[in-house]
Amino acid sequence: MDFLAALGLFAAKVLLVVMGVGFIVALIGSAARRGGPAPGDVKLTHLSALWRRTARRMNGQLLTPRAAKRVTQKARAEEKAALKRQDERPRVFVLTFDGNVRASQTRLLREEVKAILEISRPGDEVVVRLHSPGGFVHAYGFAANQLERIKERGLKLTAAVDQVAASGGYMMAVVADHIVAAPFAMIGSIGVVAGIPNFSRWLKKHDVDYELHTAGPFKRSLTVLGENTEEGRRRFKDELEVAHGLFKRFVAKHRPKLDLERVATGQHWYGAEAVELGLIDALKTSDDYLLERRDTAEVWAVQYTPRRRPFDRAVTVLAEGLGRAAEAGVAGGLVRGVEQARESLSTPR
Repeated sequence: MDFLAALGLFAAKVLLVVMGVGFIVALIGSAARRGGPAPGDVKLTHLSALWRRTARRMNGQLLTPRAAKRVTQKARAEEKAALKRQDERPRVFVLTFDGNVRASQTRLLREEVKAILEISRPGDEVVVRLHSPGGFVHAYGFAANQLERIKERGLKLTAAVDQVAASGGYMMAVVADHIVAAPFAMIGSIGVVAGIPNFSRWLKKHDVDYELHTAGPFKRSLTVLGENTEEGRRRFKDELEVAHGLFKRFVAKHRPKLDLERVATGQHWYGAEAVELGLIDALKTSDDYLLERRDTAEVWAVQYTPRRRPFDRAVTVLAEGLGRAAEAGVAGGLVRGVEQARESLSTPR
């Protein structure tokens, strides 16, 4: 009995610690969210200059001292000349979009696009390094709208796909004037998919009733807990067809020469096949494309980073500290609990 009592006391202590830490972190997080989003900063990285400096350093290590000196002098002279004509040459602004199901990076993309449009000049180009398997229709529709802002300003837009631009990812890519992709990149998937689990039979088995009331015959088509009907399934399928139709019209608007009957089946293709179908324009990695562009333009990477307020940093530090304390407390409690249980078993009665 002493062993069970010691074990129960230990479990209660652990539960109290976890609940306390969770409550404090929840309060802090709630206060942080009420403060609203913090502003951020746009960082520009001059990739052209970075590549020139990297080449100079490598030549200094690979060549003999005399040859390295000649190459370095020549490179510095070229760099000085490049700096003089930097204001006259067109700029290539490079964005990176790594998409998830919710296209969460759109909030950063919109700020990056806004910054570019503030400083852009005629002849400038925007290259989007795009990686996304797709996700929610409305989320990727909004992300594609951000790229349309670039074209509306009259700037050239290029999408570069190294691995995947499928479904919503291709919805974004198709906005571009020019699409390049690596030979094995996955392209296309012009389709819509949705699934929903249903637990109505499990609820009935356990004598649980579920009621769903709607105002409007089509407010809800399929449900998770209620019993679905054939009419609801037809309505759900109709909603998917509507979304698919909007997707196809959006693709046709930006790439009118595509054979939609052939490519808008939900199927994806590798880059080598996609170029033959007209889904992309050329087989090329983003690295190769940017290295080519540096010969005629200055290449700049653009990245927006939300600024963390002092309160946000304090929340992070406090949360990490509480987490470490909780881990130490649980570990220490576990050791003490085992020792107490061992003592209760070894003590003669």
